[in-house]
Amino acid sequence: MTDSADFPLQQLVLKIHSRCDLACDHCYVYEHADQTWRAKPVVISPETVAAVARRLAEYAEAKSLDSISVILHGGEPLLAGPARLRDICTELKSVVSPVTALDLRMHTNGVQLRRKHLEVCREFDVKIGISLDGDRAANDRHRLDRRGRSSYDRVVQAVELLRSPEYRHLYLGLLCTVDVANDPVAVHDALTALDPPRIDYLLPHSTWDSPPPPGRSGSPTPYADWLLAVFDRWQEQGRTVPVRTFDSVLSTLRGGPSLTEAMGLAPSDLAVVETDGSFEQADSLKTAFDGAPATGYDVLRHGFEEFAAHPGVRARQSGIAGVSETCRRCPVVESCGGGLYAHRFSSERQFDNPSVFCADLKALVEGIADRITQRDLAPAVLNSDELFLAQLQLDRTLLARTHTGLAGDPDWAAAWDLLVRLDSDERTAPGLNALLTHPYLRPALHRAWHGPADLPRFMAMAAAAAVHAREPVTLGWDQPGTELHLPTLGTLALPGPGRVEVTVAGAQWSIRQHRGPVHVPAERPAEWRELTSVERGTGAALLIDDADPYRSCYPVPVSDPLGDAELAGFTARLRAAYGLLDEQRPEWQKDINALEPATVTPLAAGSGLQLGSHRLGALGVAVDIEPAAFVRALPLLGRRARLTALREVADLHVPGSRAGRLLDRASETIAEAVAPAGADPVHRRRSAETAARALDELDGEPARSHLTASGRALLAELREEHRALDD
Repeated sequence: MTDSADFPLQQLVLKIHSRCDLACDHCYVYEHADQTWRAKPVVISPETVAAVARRLAEYAEAKSLDSISVILHGGEPLLAGPARLRDICTELKSVVSPVTALDLRMHTNGVQLRRKHLEVCREFDVKIGISLDGDRAANDRHRLDRRGRSSYDRVVQAVELLRSPEYRHLYLGLLCTVDVANDPVAVHDALTALDPPRIDYLLPHSTWDSPPPPGRSGSPTPYADWLLAVFDRWQEQGRTVPVRTFDSVLSTLRGGPSLTEAMGLAPSDLAVVETDGSFEQADSLKTAFDGAPATGYDVLRHGFEEFAAHPGVRARQSGIAGVSETCRRCPVVESCGGGLYAHRFSSERQFDNPSVFCADLKALVEGIADRITQRDLAPAVLNSDELFLAQLQLDRTLLARTHTGLAGDPDWAAAWDLLVRLDSDERTAPGLNALLTHPYLRPALHRAWHGPADLPRFMAMAAAAAVHAREPVTLGWDQPGTELHLPTLGTLALPGPGRVEVTVAGAQWSIRQHRGPVHVPAERPAEWRELTSVERGTGAALLIDDADPYRSCYPVPVSDPLGDAELAGFTARLRAAYGLLDEQRPEWQKDINALEPATVTPLAAGSGLQLGSHRLGALGVAVDIEPAAFVRALPLLGRRARLTALREVADLHVPGSRAGRLLDRASETIAEAVAPAGADPVHRRRSAETAARALDELDGEPARSHLTASGRALLAELREEHRALDD
């Protein structure tokens, strides 16, 4: 089992009030197997809050956490009252914030939410998520107060208050528990009408001992049917509101991370502290059996590190090894992850089961995969130039999305005007493309897609594009740290953080900070370290990038910037490696899978050749690479790079299907079978046989029906390569 230390806790659910003002009949706290709430203090004490804050700060410091989230929860947390709420937030902020960034949140039913609560939340930047099950009919099916009255109007009034301009930034989203008796489209429309930043659709907490309601349609997958109807409506609306369940499936189907504990194989990073200070596991376990979440630990006697080592916590951090044998054999396990841990429970096998929603989760993942698959033939599969153009278009799309997030910043406005100007002129567009195709722009674009954009990075990118295009401009921005790196160009050592300006005037350009401008390349000042390019016999140039701050996207460590002697030795090794490649495979560049990087990054000694999590056209090369090892490894990496690049711009198969793994296997084993002279003939023969079996399976059902036109074109290409092995 994986060591829990590998997956630090990042979220704490802090129960500040153990009672509720609603009587929801589907509530896992009060209506399910675990009834320990009856013995808990009604309100958390100041002493317990102080212990939580101290323990949390100690843990964050020990684990060097950049941030940690605390979700104020209940029962109903608003019942603690605004004064107690302010005291709790004050204690947490004063103790934890000096150690790490503290993200405060609250999950509430909203019934009690008033301006006095929101003023406290605004003071401490507490983001608020509200439970609402849809329109009035859907919400009142389960969410009534203790006198049997509707909660709908009071909750909607709270949401409207939260949407007002002074509090809108605190609006986290809406949480909806699925009931298949409700109209899915009406529920979704009612929720989106409230303009939430996000919607979470939650399956009702159930186990094999206490299964979910079966639905009225007679379908074997009523919950998948319901959610897919919502998905179709969401698609029709243009996905204007993020829906975490759908976004998670879309992410995992494309090889990305899970975005919710309820699905996917991501390790749990959650702790719960009750009003009495006791550590518990995820709240959802309350649906399994009485005492299921208990650990025997509490914040007065134990720390978060001890809690993280609890067997129950570690069981939810073991990835594929932590799911049942049935799940491990399932083709959608990467997306489903065996479902929510609590939903796997049965008194016979404990948690060693698939989810009680197994059929629904499989149908949901497969239904989404089928709906998002583009089945037409993509030109990028047939032509390397088309693949390059498709990748370039992807970078442009990502940059446009990044611009949306940065719009309004006056520094970026000037940079964006420059980029638009460069793009509109045939003379200067190649200068922009030189930056868009730089492999270390993509990681910055991905970071901006999932979180705050690195404005200094994109300002430096725009300035470098102007240098390449020789476009007159002056761009200024606030630069953190003591280094300014201009992508593809080099790094300037700064006296300290502060305002910088880059001015381009034809072939000359300069950088100013505090004192007079540093002219580059005219003066070649000592503070400036220029990146090196290596000319190859074909006339192509390789940029040796050992300084870009985003280059650490390889599965092994990158080297530190090389000294003059180290750089000379590295470039000599590269020239020798390419010389040997040209000698042994004189036609290698004509192969559609040929990897011809524009950028090479030195890696730590002993790392060999590596591909990073970036676009086609980059290669990580160990500083001590031997030419023969380079020649052996490059063809296989070329195939992997091409397949990765193709999957970013075209669908080769239905996402998540076995067809994708078969394409990988066929491509890699064909590469091994076409190994250079002197390779082990037995290994080459076995590789060819493995490839043949994969190709045969791809030609049969169901794999072939999961291939798109692009995937079938690639299959035909692989078939032709395999036939050539016998020639």
